[in-house]
Amino acid sequence: MAAQLNEAADAYYNGRGELMTDFEWDALFDRLKALEDETGVVLDESPTHRVSADDVAGQKEPHEYPALSLAKTKKVADVAKWSEGRPIWLSWKLDGLTLVVTYENGRLAKVVTRGDGHTGTNITHLAPGIGGIPRTVACGGHLVVRGEAVISYADFDAFCAQSQEEYANPRNLASGSLTLKDVDELRQRRLRWIPFTLVHADEPLASWGACMDHLEKVGLSSVERELVREPTVAALQGAIDRWTEKVTSKANPYPVDGLVVCYDDVAYARTGSVTGHHATRAGLAFKWQDETAATELERIEWSCAVASISPVAVFRPVQLEGTVVKRASLCNISECERLGIGGKGTGIEVIKANKIIPKVVKVTKKVGALEVPSRCPVCGAATVVDGGADGVTKRLQCTNPTCAARELRKFMRFVSKDGMDIDGLAGETLAKFVNRGWVRTFGDIYRLGAHRREIAEMEGFGERSAEKIVAAIEAARVRGAPQFLVALSIPLCGIDVAKRLLGAYGVKDLFAKARESAHPADLFSQGEDVFAAIDGIGPGKSSAFVRWCADEKNMAVVEDVLSQVTLDEYKAAAGGRCNGLVFVVTGDVHHYANRDALKAYVESQGGKVAGSVSSKTSFLINNDVTSSSSKNTKAKALGVPIISEDEFVSRFGS
Repeated sequence: MAAQLNEAADAYYNGRGELMTDFEWDALFDRLKALEDETGVVLDESPTHRVSADDVAGQKEPHEYPALSLAKTKKVADVAKWSEGRPIWLSWKLDGLTLVVTYENGRLAKVVTRGDGHTGTNITHLAPGIGGIPRTVACGGHLVVRGEAVISYADFDAFCAQSQEEYANPRNLASGSLTLKDVDELRQRRLRWIPFTLVHADEPLASWGACMDHLEKVGLSSVERELVREPTVAALQGAIDRWTEKVTSKANPYPVDGLVVCYDDVAYARTGSVTGHHATRAGLAFKWQDETAATELERIEWSCAVASISPVAVFRPVQLEGTVVKRASLCNISECERLGIGGKGTGIEVIKANKIIPKVVKVTKKVGALEVPSRCPVCGAATVVDGGADGVTKRLQCTNPTCAARELRKFMRFVSKDGMDIDGLAGETLAKFVNRGWVRTFGDIYRLGAHRREIAEMEGFGERSAEKIVAAIEAARVRGAPQFLVALSIPLCGIDVAKRLLGAYGVKDLFAKARESAHPADLFSQGEDVFAAIDGIGPGKSSAFVRWCADEKNMAVVEDVLSQVTLDEYKAAAGGRCNGLVFVVTGDVHHYANRDALKAYVESQGGKVAGSVSSKTSFLINNDVTSSSSKNTKAKALGVPIISEDEFVSRFGS
């Protein structure tokens, strides 16, 4: 058991795929712990007395303060007993990677992975690619903070839809991300570091609550938390029920695998003993009891995605965590084989992992055999089973390189925030429409309104959802020209390149010039270099753009989409009212048509617009100047002026 648990934990912590579910790991761990308690024998390699370490490559570094693991329980009565009647805090047990961040005199000094709790890997060079780790904070002296690097469910879905690789869950993607060397590539995965405890500060802080308030004051947005002053079983049950509701209702965007319980009295928490890798009073992990349901498999559906054709179990509906569940992804063929999935009538056990994601955890009776389709369910081309990116995981792939399902990542870029920004079409939703054959080109996205009634009848949608999707599509018929170029997935054409090209040519003139240059009358001319002289473009980007435009199929797509939308031409910086200034925009606007219009104006006046407040921010624009939002709080901590839209117009606008 110990070896099996260690192998699964090693894969889990290092992004190499899931060898067993959390449900299975916890059950096996509890069995091992009970056996050790019964026999008094504990092996050196037992996971009950050791911490799984990440294997992130790089310079190893000992922790100034050991990052010990927490004892865990699934019983509210155990939490009440552990509290000893003292005030305690509840906070999310975020499911990501623990990073220890150190600041010296307000400046970022280092970022180190948790490692084995005593020694980690220095990844300071990756900090610019991880959200939530500012380069400076409003605090002097020596500051050490422990937090979790996580990926939201929405960002996970969006990334997977565009990726050529498969990841079991956000935790799996996050752990694999720290092996990257390119900061820009890491930034695309949208990791966010959320502090969950203050390890050291030079200021004397007697309570855990005061410690967390201190983090907020210096500019670090910390984990959500709640104080339970009198932790009786009844009071704790009520509090835990409220947190459970946040999970099941998806009010929390990040994956969690329980709650962390800690004493408010910091001095008392330090008086506990250390057993193995646990500090008895440092904290307690509360994990939910997974509700399981037995059911029977009705069929396997095969759903196309970017990397493969994925099996989805459709089973007799069951009640789980207050909802009806009748579908669960099986990820790939290897997972089906591991579980022993058969055909119709196969008995299975299902849970909602972390109260959210339906998951098949066990086959109780296999009936028949798994039938793997020989034809793609979207385009009808032949399929092939390959070993996947890791050469081990078996996945089913369509052999048609132009299959609409294999183009999903391009559709995802088209509707993304950086592209045409069509709300409600991220991740699985767009994939469902592709699988139904409704979306084969970019233009088809704007014709989805013709399927409104069918969308409303789909599982998980309804009239309201269908109306919202159609409304979002209609709203996206007017967009900026730079966003349009980005949406088309033209090689090397990001938002900066798009603006530089459109600063020199209007949209139609740009495409016309590219087409003309792709087939120059003078065979000795360098047609592909036609845009190379534009500042920031050069021959490589110019060639990539011209070659893309030389493809008749691509230009047909452009004409199709242009027949569906109206583009606002891009105007390069024409003034200097915002020159050298960095703005952050939050909340609703009323003077400008929308926030994008305000951002466009700032850029036209030589300014920049950032997504989050930092020490480099010149002004935060928020019509609710006095709100206690996280951006306002951070701006105040950093001394960044908060101005309303009207004040912006009077000072910088026209």
